[in-house]
Amino acid sequence: MLGATPTTYANQRVGVFIDVQNMYYSARAMYDSHVNFGKILEHAIGKRQLIRAIAYVIRSDAPKEQTFFDALGKVGLEVKSKDIQIFPGGDKKGDWDVGVAVDAIKIADRLDVVVLVTGDGDFVPLVTYLKENKGCRVEGIAFGRSSSARLIESLDAFHDMDANVKEYLIRAKH
Repeated sequence: MLGATPTTYANQRVGVFIDVQNMYYSARAMYDSHVNFGKILEHAIGKRQLIRAIAYVIRSDAPKEQTFFDALGKVGLEVKSKDIQIFPGGDKKGDWDVGVAVDAIKIADRLDVVVLVTGDGDFVPLVTYLKENKGCRVEGIAFGRSSSARLIESLDAFHDMDANVKEYLIRAKH
């Protein structure tokens, strides 16, 4: 882990918030692989007490999409989905940044540790808010190579999945 030495206790209450799109596209672009979200969840919790684990997904009517969403549920993740936005010019947008932030803030009073599974630097203000206003320890898990340096610096601890990619990846079948 980068950043401060991780301080974990068995009685810590943990919330895990997974930016599925960020992780999915990072794994695909850098490693031509899929992410093992079960392993990420296992690492995020450790021997601590899980309160909530939420995976945020975008529906795009892709083949096998529902199978993937079901698999996330089977590893213990609560799946929140919303449809991809398609604009008149054909541009597409789909992100959960505001939804993740709102959920983390709403749940933070019942957590000791918030684990953000994303490399997206847009979450820096959320990290700062959770630490300064909610007293939460904020940890991150992501691929370091595709993560915002500002995000990594703002976290109490960061687990770089690039350090042991085989543990977190499932080879894509073509």
